[in-house]
Amino acid sequence: MLHGKAKDEQWNNQIKEKLSPSLQEEIPFQDAAWPLPFVPGLEYNSPAHGTWNIVHMGMLLPGSHQIYVCGANCNRGVILTAAEMNAGDRFSFVEIKEEDLFNGQMEDLVIEGVSDILHKLPKKPSVVLLFTVCVHHFMGCDLNYIYDTLRSRFPEQCFVDCYMDPIMQKEGLTPDQKLRNALYKPLPMREKNLKQINIIGNDFPTREETELKTIAKAAGYTVKDITECEGYEEYLSMSESFLNIACYPLAKYGAEQLSKRLGMKFLYLPFSFHYDEINAQLKSLVKEMPGAVMPDTSLLRKRCERILQETKELVGDTKITIDATVVPRLLGLTRLLISHGFSVERIFTDAFSAEEKEDYLWLKENTPNLKVCATIHPNMRVYPRNPQEKILAIGQKAAYFSGTEHFVNMVEGGGLHGYDGICELCQKIQQAYQTKKDTKDLVVRKGLGCESCI
Repeated sequence: MLHGKAKDEQWNNQIKEKLSPSLQEEIPFQDAAWPLPFVPGLEYNSPAHGTWNIVHMGMLLPGSHQIYVCGANCNRGVILTAAEMNAGDRFSFVEIKEEDLFNGQMEDLVIEGVSDILHKLPKKPSVVLLFTVCVHHFMGCDLNYIYDTLRSRFPEQCFVDCYMDPIMQKEGLTPDQKLRNALYKPLPMREKNLKQINIIGNDFPTREETELKTIAKAAGYTVKDITECEGYEEYLSMSESFLNIACYPLAKYGAEQLSKRLGMKFLYLPFSFHYDEINAQLKSLVKEMPGAVMPDTSLLRKRCERILQETKELVGDTKITIDATVVPRLLGLTRLLISHGFSVERIFTDAFSAEEKEDYLWLKENTPNLKVCATIHPNMRVYPRNPQEKILAIGQKAAYFSGTEHFVNMVEGGGLHGYDGICELCQKIQQAYQTKKDTKDLVVRKGLGCESCI
């Protein structure tokens, strides 16, 4: 029996053995804990910036003007994003200075600052997306008073409460989830059109060839999406839809809230890489739309299998890396490719999605040596990026960390969905294998798909 120092050393060694894998920036999948494979700490921010932030998302709402109330250090990032989008005319800010934290006049600062901006705009916007920040939480700022006052001063404008509060990233709703909810708050109650549906919360239009859209349009349904609305009135017409569909996980909360508020039906149909789940989704969709016809899923599956096989024959045993920014279900994509013979060597992620426990367990059992790499671990700043062989990356961060010019340049699902989404992704993989891209130039451009002046 151990006592004293020997017992302490044994205990320390046991703890070290438990923690040491996750303290590294790269670990085998068999050592990857669920749902956080790495211990949180100091974070590194790679130069791969294709994912959208809250400024990009806010610009989707036609006729809106964004106003941020924060310190100069925080303002810098959002101002640059708006400028890089060539959308500076739809963006303003109120700067908080140190004395504003102590003089007891924060509410007045926000109200008068926003009022001054609106009075000076050449044309008042239909919607004001007002972003408050972390400091307003810390101070217990009376946000209700602020919004009530602004709405009474500017009755023709719709004020929407938005938040840039990264302190909430790991607890409760994230700023991303909050904004995907806020973007639909201006929609009023209207009589429902039983031949119109909405896709809610995406950053990219859903491909016209997806089963979701082809089924709906073949049955005479109109599909509305904020990403395709050309004006404020068209956006408001989304209120008339009887069904809301969320395909992106971070949009689910907002779509549910909108459905409850306006008395709409709701379906959650995420981009899946499992045939059975896709079939179940299509059945749910057809069930909610009278007159819609279920497609022959056996033919759709055969097409998927054929294109997967063609893609595998093309890329052969080329090593593949994938990152979590390319699709919401990283583990599902990884499992699909590995089960079809692809040589997936590494995945880059800092956490696993709660929706992917089954895929996590499958990979743990079948690919214990698959490498899991962090993207924000400090050691990633010096991660070796000079491969000695050809690497095919799926996603911008995978391309950056792998040091390859052969990559699929896509983020957040890219508007893909269902069987068609798998087939289209295979086409992108084939193209990436055959064609080089200028990785250093492409990945630094903020908000893939948005206009960029970089």
